[in-house]
Amino acid sequence: MILKTDCKHFPGDKPCKPNKQENKKCDSCEYYSPINFKILIIKLDAVGDVLRTTSILHAIKLKYPNSHITWLTKHSAKDIFINNNLVDNIFLFESYDLAAKLSIQEYDLLIHPDASPVSSSLASIIKAKVKKGFLMNHLGQVAPADEDAVEWLEMGAFDEFKKKNKKTYQQIIHELAGLEYKKGEIIINLTQNEIDFKNTFIKTNNLSRFKKIIGLNTGASKRWQLKQWRFEGFKELISKLQQKEDIGILLFGGENELERNNQLVKLFPNVVNTGSKNSLREFFSLMDIPDIIVTGDTLALHAAAALKKKVICYFGPTSSAEIEDYGRIKKIYPAMECLVCYKPECDFVPNCMDLISSDMIYQSIV
Repeated sequence: MILKTDCKHFPGDKPCKPNKQENKKCDSCEYYSPINFKILIIKLDAVGDVLRTTSILHAIKLKYPNSHITWLTKHSAKDIFINNNLVDNIFLFESYDLAAKLSIQEYDLLIHPDASPVSSSLASIIKAKVKKGFLMNHLGQVAPADEDAVEWLEMGAFDEFKKKNKKTYQQIIHELAGLEYKKGEIIINLTQNEIDFKNTFIKTNNLSRFKKIIGLNTGASKRWQLKQWRFEGFKELISKLQQKEDIGILLFGGENELERNNQLVKLFPNVVNTGSKNSLREFFSLMDIPDIIVTGDTLALHAAAALKKKVICYFGPTSSAEIEDYGRIKKIYPAMECLVCYKPECDFVPNCMDLISSDMIYQSIV
């Protein structure tokens, strides 16, 4: 048999890409790459957290250059890995054959940085020589796999530790995984079709007439509604920005921001709405247009960081210290003792987000 079934390019049920594209066969194929060191990363959700966790891939490849990396995630996050050559395989949590795949395979290294009971149970039953991060113990409780994971687990358990923390999320998960932290970038690699989609949007909306373009992401996650800046703040900010004729303004948001963004366009007809029903990859493509992006601590922040944009991010209930700024992110937050509370609701009037003025953001843009 001339087949080399240990090659990372071998799919089993169809011709591999080298064969399909160049008629290569195993006995004389220069693309042959045997799977020697297998790594499984488990990070299911949320989408923004999965995206920023891709920052560990650079350090993994430095430490294990010939490794074969599989990432287990949810369907909602799978498109993050399009055009990402550092990840060899994607397993989906919702897949019908996941249990069969995980029961037969064995890994050299498992990395699970999420203290979730659901994914911790998976991390516990998967066969791996070394496990980093979190597992589930015999009591059904989440537990650290080793000492490297204790700090992150304690921060999740005690608000006081979370508030005092000065490390970025990226540094924390690198240390948890036993990797050297060199400020590896979050990864989004746009395809040529996605670049064409972006350029078509620029042409259709005549955006090239502007000297600078500011992107305003007006939403936040459903879980943390207090991360969302107030509607009046966006009105005031747009009014200030539109005093400069050479500045274009793009609105970003999902279906939850549909009404909010439509109201802003009615008030400011020159503002361009990028739409609320874009796919994840279309959203990434359009986020690549602005020179500066204004956003809260949400998916748009991590996407903008991955696209190497200049970013202004406002914070209230979540930790600004955990955000790696990469030298491109300005952080705005009010002077309040109760910041980093991670509360979904607040009794303070005004609350932390109310105290972020439009002038604070405008001056940062300038």
